[in-house]
Amino acid sequence: MGNVGFLSALLLAAFLVVVGGVGARDHPGIGVYELRSGYFTAQFTNYGATMLSLVLPDKNGKLDDVVLGFDSLKGYKNDTTYFGAVVGRVANRIAGAQFTLNGTAYKLVANDGNNTLHGGSKGFADVIWRVHSYDTESHVTFTYDSFNGEQGFPGDLSVYVTYLLIGTDKLGVKLEAKAVDKSTPVNLALHTYWNLAGQNSGNILSHEIQLFASKITPVDSALIPTGEIRDIRRSPYDFLEPHTIGSQINEVPGGYDINYVLDDTGSKHLKKVAIVQDNHSGRKLELWSNQPGVQFYTSNMIDHVVGKGGFVYTKYAGLCLETQGFPDAVNHPNFPSQIVNPGQHYENVMVFRFSAH
Repeated sequence: MGNVGFLSALLLAAFLVVVGGVGARDHPGIGVYELRSGYFTAQFTNYGATMLSLVLPDKNGKLDDVVLGFDSLKGYKNDTTYFGAVVGRVANRIAGAQFTLNGTAYKLVANDGNNTLHGGSKGFADVIWRVHSYDTESHVTFTYDSFNGEQGFPGDLSVYVTYLLIGTDKLGVKLEAKAVDKSTPVNLALHTYWNLAGQNSGNILSHEIQLFASKITPVDSALIPTGEIRDIRRSPYDFLEPHTIGSQINEVPGGYDINYVLDDTGSKHLKKVAIVQDNHSGRKLELWSNQPGVQFYTSNMIDHVVGKGGFVYTKYAGLCLETQGFPDAVNHPNFPSQIVNPGQHYENVMVFRFSAH
């Protein structure tokens, strides 16, 4: 398993070619930050507070990077897939790029037809975050001060993202925000694309997944929620019992891209969100969160994207599990509120546990 250092060095060197060249001149302060515990190695950048890689052994000790992405900063700057980024101020879609809060109508930047997606045309995935603290054996914390009127959203907002090693097999992620002076919607999400067989292994249709959710928020043709909360048991959306992603995907137009309403387990701590297993490599991902929903997305819109090492990502190359508030909640009073008032604290917590057997 000695090639973990080689893999990390390759990604770091390739990325820093751009950071040290164009990046350093035009965008000072962009860097790569590595966390390591044994053979568990993860890399991040403060451009978009992005997860660049996660290298793990399989059941035979073979190391692979299980996160889709690019070799250079240029790839992330030109990215339209949000590979590994933290998205916000409001993740997912807002219908008509507008909402009304406390009697005031706010018009946002439309970047998905007439709608706003993942915070607008320059959301949190496309800004440079400051490095608040960093220790290669424990954590990295990025911070960003979103200003009043940014992409149309009201009020100043202080945002923190922490990636934290927990033992030798867990990665904690904490997305935090505090409204400074005005009430504002906040819904942050981590947009990592996972392929447990390795980022260059092909599609994820043979991955088995279990989602601890018996309902979804259905959407219209523009992927805007209708406002309904629908039971999906015994339908192609039902993953309450584990089965392969590909087993019923042809019965879901375009593939999976829907918000699941997580079941209330009665736990005072984090809810179990999902278990994903790749039987070929033996790798397993388990996810817990404190959020009411999770967007399950099977990279349906990826089409010939050149990724790490020149590997070409195509449809179903990875899967996203974006813990979140419900999409377009600002326009659906029956959805859990995403409004954060001045002085209030927003927090989206995730714990990923990895194993291989």
